[in-house]
Parts: sequence; structure tokens; C-alpha cells
Amino acid sequence: MLLPMNYESAQRLHPNSFKRRFGVRRDTFKRILKALKGQMPQPSGRGRKPSLSLEDRVLVALEYWRKYRTYFHLSTDWGVSESTICRIVHWVEDALMSSGLFRLPGKKRLIRRGSTMWICQWR
Repeated sequence: MLLPMNYESAQRLHPNSFKRRFGVRRDTFKRILKALKGQMPQPSGRGRKPSLSLEDRVLVALEYWRKYRTYFHLSTDWGVSESTICRIVHWVEDALMSSGLFRLPGKKRLIRRGSTMWICQWR
């Protein structure tokens, strides 16, 4: 029986397999976590606790960006609702962009390179 992918099982992947699965190297993953830790909303003590850790949330977003799987498929793999997956992906995107550590190259640079692919760059 295959166990679902989560942060603990992702850590056991060979570095090349991790990159193939999520589209980033482990050091980039750690930088993403560091950027998001300060932006994680503080629990108020009320309501239900989040079912996915910050690390799992980042993996969900990376998996979405890597394969553009539907929210439905991700939700069944991670055991949460489609709306939760949607909120996670949008929160991670917004938080990373507002952190200032990641940016997309400008249109001129993409045209100059002859590619329409986007690249994450560190400042």
C-alpha cells in the first residue's frame, strides 16, 4: 500500500527525486519555508487547528505549480477539501510575492532569452 506524500515522506526522497517531484531543490524549499514562517497567521486559539503543517502547505503549492493538477486531485491526496487547497495555493503565492525574496523576470528579459518560461530568482 502506498502512503500519501507528506513532508516526512518527502524528506526521505533522494535529492534528484525531490526535485523531480516538486520542481525545486531542497535548499530552495527551505528558503521558501523561511520566507513564509514570518507570514504564517498566528492561531487565535479559537476554531479548528489547521490539518496541514506549513511544510505540507508548501508541498501542496509546489505540486500544484509543478503539474497543474486539479484542486480535486490534490484534495483527495492530501485529505482536505478543494477550497482548502485553493486557499493554500493562493496564500503561498501571495506570501512569497510579498516577501520580496522571489520575483519573476520582466517581459524584456524573457524575450531576450527567447523563452516564455518563468524563473524564480533570489535577490
